[in-house]
Amino acid sequence: MTVRTNEGAWVVPTHRAVWIPAKVSHTITMSGRVAMRTLYLTPRLAGALPRSCCVLNISPLIRELILHACTLHGLNRRKEVQRHLIEVIVDQLESVPTVSLNLPNPTDPRALRVTKLLFANPADNRTLAEICRVAGTGKRTMERRFQDETGMTRGRWRQQLRLMQGMHLLAEGAKVTHAALESGYSSPSAFISMFRKCWGTTPSRCFEAQPRHK
Repeated sequence: MTVRTNEGAWVVPTHRAVWIPAKVSHTITMSGRVAMRTLYLTPRLAGALPRSCCVLNISPLIRELILHACTLHGLNRRKEVQRHLIEVIVDQLESVPTVSLNLPNPTDPRALRVTKLLFANPADNRTLAEICRVAGTGKRTMERRFQDETGMTRGRWRQQLRLMQGMHLLAEGAKVTHAALESGYSSPSAFISMFRKCWGTTPSRCFEAQPRHK
């Protein structure tokens, strides 16, 4: 899944979750076949959770807790067993590690023109100077804007975009080689190396079906 808000985009691979705070307008785009579960937390329960969107690494324990909670169609704190379940889920969510795979949106109109060109073709191998000329801005100005408004260099932002594009293609069933080349990587090994650096695993392992225990 890809979640987009006014502030940026977050890619959510298989067996991960995305935290979206209350009242944040967002859209969700699916890539490939997706099955998802959603939990809604009251403001009181969400007080210690992040104030902005983020992707969460979900442990087998949290996964099973969420699946079980969703079979109950709404938890009631007045019921002791359900109250304990709520407390365990919230406790686990507060301690779960987050994953840094988001793409912040710049606000400067010139930077937005550049991002539009990059989004249109993540595999575009033109230099920043060439893309800036098409967008009607200067390279140095653009480097400063990206750093100031997104906290990332333009190169790092483009790298994240390509990784996200590769993950979309993998989710839709593409082979690693195709996903790598279509996303702008020079070789499958370069894509796998970046993927491992971000997720700690290979693309094939990340997208393989997670076995269920009987």
